[in-house]
Amino acid sequence: MALSDLHPGQVVAVAFAGGIAVGTGLLSLPWATVAGEVAPLHDALFTATSAVCVTGLTTVDTATYWSTFGQVVIMLLIQVGGLGIMTLATLAALVLSKRLGLRSRLIVQAESRALTPGSVRHIIRRIVGFVLVTEVIFALLLTAQLLIRYDEPLPQAAYHGLFHSVSAFNNAGFSTYPGNLIPFAGDGLFLITISVAVIVGGLGFPVIFELARMWHSPAQWSVLTRITVIVTAGLLATGTVVIWISEVTNPGTLAEYSPAQGGTLAFFTAVMPRTAGFNAVDMGQLRPETLLFTSALMFIGGGSASTAGGIKVTTFGVLLYVLWSQGRGDQHVNVGRRRIPTDTQRRAMTLTLLSIGMVGVATFTLLSMTQFPFEAVLFEAISALATVGLSVGITASLPINAQLVIVALMFIGRVGPLTVASALALRERKQRFERPEERMIVG
Repeated sequence: MALSDLHPGQVVAVAFAGGIAVGTGLLSLPWATVAGEVAPLHDALFTATSAVCVTGLTTVDTATYWSTFGQVVIMLLIQVGGLGIMTLATLAALVLSKRLGLRSRLIVQAESRALTPGSVRHIIRRIVGFVLVTEVIFALLLTAQLLIRYDEPLPQAAYHGLFHSVSAFNNAGFSTYPGNLIPFAGDGLFLITISVAVIVGGLGFPVIFELARMWHSPAQWSVLTRITVIVTAGLLATGTVVIWISEVTNPGTLAEYSPAQGGTLAFFTAVMPRTAGFNAVDMGQLRPETLLFTSALMFIGGGSASTAGGIKVTTFGVLLYVLWSQGRGDQHVNVGRRRIPTDTQRRAMTLTLLSIGMVGVATFTLLSMTQFPFEAVLFEAISALATVGLSVGITASLPINAQLVIVALMFIGRVGPLTVASALALRERKQRFERPEERMIVG
């Protein structure tokens, strides 16, 4: 079957698989490792998948195992994965030919979640411009901190600043420091800078562009922006409070820090489950209730059309409005002065149920392959599917077959359950008739 015969969702899946294959090949080169030896294939594959899928889970330490060449490859894979392979391909087509066919627009629409095929060309240009400018700004901020406050040489500070800017904005969670960001646990300014980059990258491009135009007129915000902002703010506030209350007396996490440092760490730890994956505390030391709450935050994820994963805050928000409307007995689901279409509600429920099912199957499979406790395996499965990258420290100890399950989860989580479903379908079927309605008892 030729590439032109594939459904746009299938093309996106094939493109990401191709990016992973190229990344695996580059990371398999001898000079990609510090030791100058060829990395085991499963480690190269796992790392390339985690980078392209902007996850952050690793089987080897990024800072000590991969050479500068290997780390640069990882950074580039993160960038490509964050922007979307088809977005980059279409941008190249625009630059070279100044033309964009309908099929190409539909392909990028499937990746960027653009609302209309005709708006894709304009959206791509704005996305790429915004991403590059934003990453440069955060890279300069981080470089200045590392240069002035940590006395790192300028080339080293610039390299670390750029890597962490790309990793944070794309919600990847890779770090070039041993122990991830635990060495910066007491540095509120550094953690806040990373957190802001993660939040901006996780809002979603449509929301960012609308806020830039209409930040002073909340009443005129679209339903997408309104739900994204409200749910995001609510999750961040609730997450900070819950994590601080749960961990403030835990000597393994927040107890040793001052109230200000502990509060900042709690906020940072609440931001990262938006699918960023950085950690400034040992995740293995978190209390069970914190792990459970963090799992829920990871499952929800970030904004639609963003670099984040999860079912998305918009999906979660739609489900909350459905519950609210059902509880009130309303015939329609309304957000402000707008009504949410029935097909949007169905997609939200379908995506959520598919994700729950995949987490359940993956957890069952991993439990059958390992001896790790249930809560650790569940956390790992959700982290992989939601492309978060947080771990309680079991990733490197998983057997190879279990690591391949994680690889599959990361791929599915990045491409999207609905995109995977459409990629598996040969064609869309349109129902030409409706059957008689019959009510039934539910509950």
